[in-house]
Amino acid sequence: MPTKQTHASPRIPRQRVLPVYLSIEEAAEVMSLSTKTIRRRISDGSIPAYRCGRRNIRIRLDELEAAFRKLPSTGQ
Repeated sequence: MPTKQTHASPRIPRQRVLPVYLSIEEAAEVMSLSTKTIRRRISDGSIPAYRCGRRNIRIRLDELEAAFRKLPSTGQ
């Protein structure tokens, strides 16, 4: 009796999406804010930030965008 051959579907490699990290200056430019405001938001915890090495601070773009929320309209 012949054996049945199964054909596995070819593996499609998944694209790995890497997060985009910004410096404080880049984050300020993207959000049209001052670097001082970005630093204050990091200090109060409303913008998460990551230290890379001894001095470099980086902010994930998606977390920066999520930190700012749309204000509800008054409906008028």
